[in-house]
Amino acid sequence: MPDQLEDIGGVLLDLDGTVFVGDRLVPGAADAVRALRRAGLPLRFGTNATRTPRAALVQRLQEMGLDLAPEEVLTAPLAAASWLEKKGLWNVSLCLPEATHADFRHFTLEETSPQAVVVGDLGTEWDFARLNAAFRHIMDGAEFVALHRNPYWDTGQGLALDAGSFVTALEYATGREAMLVGKPSAAFFQAAAEAMGVEPFNMAVVGDDLGTDVAGALSCDAAAILVKTGKSQEIDLSRRKPKPDLVLDSIASLPTALGVKFG
Repeated sequence: MPDQLEDIGGVLLDLDGTVFVGDRLVPGAADAVRALRRAGLPLRFGTNATRTPRAALVQRLQEMGLDLAPEEVLTAPLAAASWLEKKGLWNVSLCLPEATHADFRHFTLEETSPQAVVVGDLGTEWDFARLNAAFRHIMDGAEFVALHRNPYWDTGQGLALDAGSFVTALEYATGREAMLVGKPSAAFFQAAAEAMGVEPFNMAVVGDDLGTDVAGALSCDAAAILVKTGKSQEIDLSRRKPKPDLVLDSIASLPTALGVKFG
């Protein structure tokens, strides 16, 4: 972590639970992002969301009133696509909603003998047949790729199971450990730092999840800032680990914490 938060050279912002909850921006989020931009800080928005392709996610956020460009958004599905491409694995089985298949348009979808199984959040589309098909593909030797390990997420109307719960079930059944490509993998945070032209230790990571945002930041020596919105709002932080470097009520307080003035 930088000796002082004023030394931060770039900021990676989590989205769901940090910038927005449900279908609304967190109060003060848009103003905070504008203040950081005016201060000249490069920004990236990182998300483990797997139900929506990046283009649709960006459009949704813009309609909420957030100023961001597609290239500023880093997603777990796109991280998976990049990893698969580097490995030369072009025939894949996707445990993802059909909308997110757009982020894998250069791949061939294969349900007979795929080279890789990519597991994200299918939501209510999960059933025994789909989970068992993924299990069989992995047992037959397909690469096992997990977009993230989040056990649950805040829908804005309550908590719901997330992809991590199904990843863990498949790991238990197959005896195979999944290749993690989303948060908190070090590669995800390093890619964000590289995209902003800073070293990881000069980056601040802001999020609402101890297990993904805070743990990932600390693993690469970035400043870990937890916001008490989204899933962390009802957590007793005194009894939880890892410990963030700073805790804020919300993203609205971030510019002040970084020594950035509004207006």
